[in-house]
Amino acid sequence: MSEPLDPPENLPWSHPLRSAELPGRKALRFDLSPDAETSAAIADWAGIDALEGLRLKGEIRPMGRRDFQLEAAFSARVTQPCAITLAPVVTKLSETVSRSYIADMQMPTAEETEMPEDDSAEPLPEVIDLAAVALEVLELALPLFPRAKGAELGNLQASEPGAAPLTEEAMRPFAGLKDLLSARENDKENKD
Repeated sequence: MSEPLDPPENLPWSHPLRSAELPGRKALRFDLSPDAETSAAIADWAGIDALEGLRLKGEIRPMGRRDFQLEAAFSARVTQPCAITLAPVVTKLSETVSRSYIADMQMPTAEETEMPEDDSAEPLPEVIDLAAVALEVLELALPLFPRAKGAELGNLQASEPGAAPLTEEAMRPFAGLKDLLSARENDKENKD
């Protein structure tokens, strides 16, 4: 048995697996959930108010001789402040996770800018940290601007003192076109 690995820097949760110790013939199943204290640390790290029920459940199975495929289901319930009212907003997150770890993956050079066909493929690291995968999925799944039910921005109007305020309608590219066409029609009618 090997010695435990140190958790990655700056991450509040870690569950590392050495790639060399993964089974070569059968799938390794996992079901991870942080405890309450770790969930609070993750929430602080992610900049959210609360995190409950984070779970990453799946398996890592061999693909060929040296490559591995990770397939998992991610779920969590997060509480964030509303982007408008700052009221707490609870969101249930659910994602499918798929990663291919390729032992001899060729990394693109600086001249190559083409995106690879499989964007879930990455070089096989010495250590696959399942908790780091869960934290990455959490970060990508968090709503950027959560909104409480019924919260709306409303209309903002601003102007110099004594001037008519600019409305959102007036800012539209063809806002004056309707007035111009109406004036033109009125001119025609007055001439006839």
